[in-house]
Amino acid sequence: MQESEYKRYEEIGNWDFSNIKYTVDQDNSWDFYKEIAKYSNKNSLILDLGTGGGEKVLSQMPDAGMIIATDFSSKMIETANKNKEKFPYKNIKFVTMDNLNINFPNNLFDIVTARHTIIDAKQIYNCLSDNGMLIVEGVDKYDCWDLKKLFNRGQAFKDNISISQKDYSDIQNAGFSEINLQEIIQYEYYKTKDDLLALLLKTPILDDFSELDLSNNIHRNQIEEELFNKYVANHTTDKGIELKRVLYGIIAKK
Repeated sequence: MQESEYKRYEEIGNWDFSNIKYTVDQDNSWDFYKEIAKYSNKNSLILDLGTGGGEKVLSQMPDAGMIIATDFSSKMIETANKNKEKFPYKNIKFVTMDNLNINFPNNLFDIVTARHTIIDAKQIYNCLSDNGMLIVEGVDKYDCWDLKKLFNRGQAFKDNISISQKDYSDIQNAGFSEINLQEIIQYEYYKTKDDLLALLLKTPILDDFSELDLSNNIHRNQIEEELFNKYVANHTTDKGIELKRVLYGIIAKK
């Protein structure tokens, strides 16, 4: 984990997008939390990696024996514990932990889940019990591709292979069997420019979107406002400002 990344998420302090107004059309029926429900029961011990402020795990994760939800940001975990007060019946414990340094015993969890976060497949394999399941939803290289091309940068923009293929290969090499990779295409329609801007300022879709361009001694965002407005003009539809998302789902058995 880079120090700048840690600082960024400490400053954000939550992973709540409820104030951003948008609608979603999805090309297939793959649903992260429904997939978890298929493989879990009331006795399952689940590890959720990269849980943010617990917004999703609290509201959408199926009931289980125990869910341990982790994030590397102590501020996010602080937010998660506050959010938990609204869900006193949920058997969830929030813990500060880096995904790449899992500090739980081997063969412990029935299911490990990871949504929109980095993973270490070998460490996950070790902490899963026999026949345990790994369930992943990730953001792929070609996510928001028109936007990334316009700005000539972004998450995984210059990577040689897609994130999904890298994760698949790492999961396979870790020893998992019965690995299923599913592409997920969805179209998000943002109600206003401010809604789309709020997304871009909060997420890593475009790297360093609001930082200074020190080489020119001017604010980069003054320059990039023109690019942003160009994207909005070219992608405004009757439904809103369109953003094509390219995600992936992976289900793997130990």
